[in-house]
Amino acid sequence: MADYKIAVIAGDGIGPEVMGEALQVLRAAEESEGFSLQIEEFPWNSEYWLEHGRMMPEDGLEQLRSFDAILFGAIGDARVPDDITIWELIMPIRKGFHQYVNFRPVKSLPGIQTPLANGDGIDFVIFRENAEGEYSDSGGRLYAGQEGEMAVQNTIMTRAGIERITRAACRYAEENGRTKITSATKSNAVIHANKLWDEHVQRVVSEEFGDLEFEQYYVDALAAYFVQRPQSFDVVLASNLFGDILSDLGSGLVGGLGLSPSGNINPEKDYPSMFEPVHGSAPDIAGKGIANPVAQIWSTALMLEHLGEKRAAERIVGAIEEVLAKGKVRTRDIGGEATTIEMGGAILEAFNKQESAVTEG
Repeated sequence: MADYKIAVIAGDGIGPEVMGEALQVLRAAEESEGFSLQIEEFPWNSEYWLEHGRMMPEDGLEQLRSFDAILFGAIGDARVPDDITIWELIMPIRKGFHQYVNFRPVKSLPGIQTPLANGDGIDFVIFRENAEGEYSDSGGRLYAGQEGEMAVQNTIMTRAGIERITRAACRYAEENGRTKITSATKSNAVIHANKLWDEHVQRVVSEEFGDLEFEQYYVDALAAYFVQRPQSFDVVLASNLFGDILSDLGSGLVGGLGLSPSGNINPEKDYPSMFEPVHGSAPDIAGKGIANPVAQIWSTALMLEHLGEKRAAERIVGAIEEVLAKGKVRTRDIGGEATTIEMGGAILEAFNKQESAVTEG
């Protein structure tokens, strides 16, 4: 029996609400699929910062290092500046654990109406470089508060970083029957960093993955193509900033952030990977019990797939799709009136029915 240690950081706002539903499905998977879970919850959030002056303890990363994976909820609170919650919790985990792949599936879901007239049949994934790029704390300000105040923010791109995210995207494509890599760039204007990106992405694909089709677009044109012909994409490869923006656009194409999961992945499994919904803490609806738990539950499925529990992951995604296809239970963001608990309960029931059908069969 496989035994996994899972760290849970529910975070702020709706994070604890959607996390509760995901953990119920995770426990059901544990019971029916024959693996064992050791789950430990960590109270690191904005309340923790207000009490301790930091988002996690000084040895926070060391506490997490022994876990197989981290399940994360959401972070953000009006009482704490966003740069603190991001740079003192999420970024140290991503960078400290070499989670250089941000993985985002973009997929049409049954029963969900998209804003596109041509919104059926969308099924691609985004590999966003997650450890360097534009999201760097390299830079600073001069003449603060004066008329001549200025700021410099440096983009950091390395050959090693570009190569490893490219290889991860290509290996995923080969292992999952996908045939095309699309690279996002802006090397006509960002002539140093993005030219380096172009050179090494193209080289790695051509030299090491010659069977894959390769195309490259300027990111502004690519955003338009996402809307015009989203079905034409397979695996999209992008830098940190471009991938972040394109991922949210992709989520909007298929129903919104409440349906969108993500993984911050260390492919080598030298460190724990972290899985989280892409929505924020949504303080405007926190505590009302109406948040959509689908993204959190789907993120849990991504975590199980990363751990090697593919059947459990497929069952969870199948349960989500069954509930959405029936359309009887939906939260407000996707046109219904169901509560968080009702939506989570419907997915849990669909998951359990799958096991019952297998047993009876």
